[in-house]
Amino acid sequence: MTAKVLLIPSLKLFWLEVKTAVYPQLHARLSPGFQVLGLLLGLWIIATGSHALAQAWPSKPIHLVVPFAAGGTVDAVARALGQKLGDNLKQVVLVDNKPGAGANIGADFVAKSAPDGYNLLLTTQGLAISPNLYKKMSFDVQKDLVAVSQLMTSYLVLAVHPSLGVNTFGEFLALARAKPGALNFGSTGEGAAPHLIMELLMSSANIKLTHIPYKGDAPMNQALLAGEISAVFSPLSGVNPAAKAGQVKMLVMSAAKRSPAIPNIPTMLESGPGGFDYNGWLGLFAAGPTPTPLLKTIQGEFAKVMSSPEIKEKLPNWGYEAMVTTPEAFAQRFQEDLKAYSKTIKDAHISLQDQ
Repeated sequence: MTAKVLLIPSLKLFWLEVKTAVYPQLHARLSPGFQVLGLLLGLWIIATGSHALAQAWPSKPIHLVVPFAAGGTVDAVARALGQKLGDNLKQVVLVDNKPGAGANIGADFVAKSAPDGYNLLLTTQGLAISPNLYKKMSFDVQKDLVAVSQLMTSYLVLAVHPSLGVNTFGEFLALARAKPGALNFGSTGEGAAPHLIMELLMSSANIKLTHIPYKGDAPMNQALLAGEISAVFSPLSGVNPAAKAGQVKMLVMSAAKRSPAIPNIPTMLESGPGGFDYNGWLGLFAAGPTPTPLLKTIQGEFAKVMSSPEIKEKLPNWGYEAMVTTPEAFAQRFQEDLKAYSKTIKDAHISLQDQ
């Protein structure tokens, strides 16, 4: 039996094998006292095995899975975080880009990986949108993944093409009201955050725009530059260079307070009726059965990364602010977002999608 333990990296998995393959045969032959003793032994193995995993992590390279294409904002953040985490832990951290299916390919990969902390998912609030948007998911987002930590809050900026002839949020709303459905807006896909926030704006400001979905930030922002669409809600990094060059105009940002990266861009809340605040997030998930002690260890290491000066100075230009939470707090936020996005999608009459 000792040799078998050495072949199985997790004592928890070993106990599962014993319980299902060996224990049923022995159970009928044991007295009640020994049956209780066996159960207690199993619980002890699980507890000590979980703590042993946490203490040993990491003993091999860590894979930080990004469910988006290389070159985007989340990819840039992941590479910076991975570099700092690797330096702190004296271990290799690899960024694995697994884009596609509304960011669900990468999430599915982590959901079906071993619960040992070596495959971690770095993703956005889109993970709370997907179960409400797609007809069928290849994994259960509430069972097969577990929250490790929210790392950052994010905001979007409303950018328009100069040909629209508007310079303020109020002028944009007035033009949209004067021409219902004539203006169009781009998004990164049906039901994605840039789509949903515009749906919220149309509802709160009583305007109507025509939706044109694209397959990602890059083609959406390129369409704005070309004048193919009138407006977008985009991450700051996607439109800031073009705004500095005068190719697009940033009117407002979605956060409740201004960002030091763009201090002259007002919030929607301060820009008059019809505005509201919207904050997304960037967070970390692991495979569902990952032991709690290991989750806390991973969360603690990422908290150290987020507090480093190298990361802090980069956040504003990415359009993020640091907000590191416990696994429990992030799990609660995730549950709240699942409910909120369900309502938004239903209220906007967005049809369920095929992946």
